[in-house]
Amino acid sequence: MSTNNSNMVRIFDTTLRDGEQAPGAALTLDQKLELAGRLAALGVDVMEPGFPVSSPGEFEAVQRISRMFPEVEICGFARAVKEDIDAAVRATEDAAKRRIHLFISASDIHLQYQLRKTREEVKQMAREMVSYAKQFVDQIEFTAMDATRADADYVIELVETAIQEGATIINLPDTVGYALPEEYGALFRKVRQGARGADQVQFSAHCHNDLGLAVANSIAAIKAGATQIEVTVNGVGERTGNCALEELVMALNTRNDVLRAGTQIKPEHLYETSRMVSRMMHFPIAFNKPIVGRNAFQHESGIHQDGLLKNRSTYEIMDPVELGIPHHMIILGKHSGRHALKHRAAQYGVSLDTNQLEEVYANFKQMADQQKVVTDEQLLHCIGETLNEQLEAVELLDVQVIAGSSRSRVASVVVKKQDTGMEHTYAGVGSGPIEAVIRAITQSFSEPIQFEDLELHSLSSGENAAGEAIVTVSCNECRYQGSAMHQDIVMAAAQAYVAACNQAVRGQVAESDPIAESRIVEVS
Repeated sequence: MSTNNSNMVRIFDTTLRDGEQAPGAALTLDQKLELAGRLAALGVDVMEPGFPVSSPGEFEAVQRISRMFPEVEICGFARAVKEDIDAAVRATEDAAKRRIHLFISASDIHLQYQLRKTREEVKQMAREMVSYAKQFVDQIEFTAMDATRADADYVIELVETAIQEGATIINLPDTVGYALPEEYGALFRKVRQGARGADQVQFSAHCHNDLGLAVANSIAAIKAGATQIEVTVNGVGERTGNCALEELVMALNTRNDVLRAGTQIKPEHLYETSRMVSRMMHFPIAFNKPIVGRNAFQHESGIHQDGLLKNRSTYEIMDPVELGIPHHMIILGKHSGRHALKHRAAQYGVSLDTNQLEEVYANFKQMADQQKVVTDEQLLHCIGETLNEQLEAVELLDVQVIAGSSRSRVASVVVKKQDTGMEHTYAGVGSGPIEAVIRAITQSFSEPIQFEDLELHSLSSGENAAGEAIVTVSCNECRYQGSAMHQDIVMAAAQAYVAACNQAVRGQVAESDPIAESRIVEVS
């Protein structure tokens, strides 16, 4: 998202190439195509869909993506080898906008132990291969791999050679995540000042996160004149990964007062893009991950909760709604205070007087001392006991599942409905026990509730380990989330699903209260 008085930084996304190189992150062709669509909608300027020469599947992915997204510049990745360049040229020939991205090592460590070539031999390779690629494509990006551990004067020689042969973008990567921000910025300044022709080309940064400095180094590069940053969604990639797209974009946006740089990224798509990458690559997102992590906009401390209920800006520097993030701001735990408890009850349409609040709070504190988080379902049960009424539309009484190695799973559930006070039994069949249970429970609700997503997390280890389930459902274009904890993960999923459905039934909070939103409005 651009802002006033901003220099525009081009976002080069390599989630589908460098990101997929992370062990265990391989994507199918269909997944790559779907993610490419998501990245295009997000607003990336350049997309690197794969390494065409590496396999027929990679070639096909790059070729098909090149044909599908004319609004995005497509980059064909290649070593400084004719075979690689030929494959990249063929794979991207149908792209409306394209470039070839050549890389060759620059550090003596790489030259001695990997390439086994002299500096002069490598420089000659760079000269010949940039010249060869230039006859096919106008836009050539040249990467001096491991530039941060290379002799800066030799990097300048390589860059000058590449520019002379027609390179239009120069990338100085921190390939092994070694540089400190001040060192990385100094490298860009030295090369831009020292290489002949540097004023005629763009400069790009590609940072790895081995020391946790990828975003900081990318910002240092921008301050030193880089106009393109190479990123991946969630920071996925080799070893500890790359500069995280969402972190860089929001750092530039939030601190535009100092950095004076913006992007074309649409922040409202960040959360869903992050979730899609996580699901497809089977890479969980850390709870404390900036921007998209589960805890990024959640608050348990009573002091923080009180401030947030008065004004969000007291403890939040970004608006999660603008990022497409479901906003469950208040997490109820042992550090929570009465304000948060009363507020959450009001979200369910329950008004507590002073005596009722004190009774609920005392019971809540006992519960919170025994576990990490008090779920909404547990809180409603606690409030219901105080008020002597059932607040949930449907109460889950019993779950049974029959499983076998060569048959479908069969589940039965017993529920009690608040409006009639009667118990009902429902059955469901699925390929797994959770699917069977969800299908059985769904029959309990007459509303058009759609199951969307399930997260399972282990909260401890050992014989008494508990699992936490977080379920997201949608109803009438709104989304709701429920959570539950149990030693049986099937029970945890069932309870979380019922909690989410009960939220949907109750309709949640009035829209006039922007902070007290339990209802999650989907951002399109």
